[in-house]
Amino acid sequence: MNEDRQELLGEYDKEQSREKNLDLKTLALVYLTMLFFLGIFLPKIYIKNEIYYISRDISGLYGQYEILLEENRELRLGIESIRFKNQVLDVLFLE
Repeated sequence: MNEDRQELLGEYDKEQSREKNLDLKTLALVYLTMLFFLGIFLPKIYIKNEIYYISRDISGLYGQYEILLEENRELRLGIESIRFKNQVLDVLFLE
């Protein structure tokens, strides 16, 4: 019985020694691969976010520009109306 036990323990030790853990080389390769992909994708994500925020700002500024153009048109019409009234009143008072 003791011999069977020793034999089983010996087989178990052999099985455990066959099990492969990550060695330093493999671990370094995995980390380098992760760093490589992070080096590629992080700038891409950053640039896409910057483009998004800049385009959002441009859109807001363009909306304000359109509003200012419309206000400018209204002010010009108001000025034209005031000039016309001024010219009509000048003609009426000069006569």
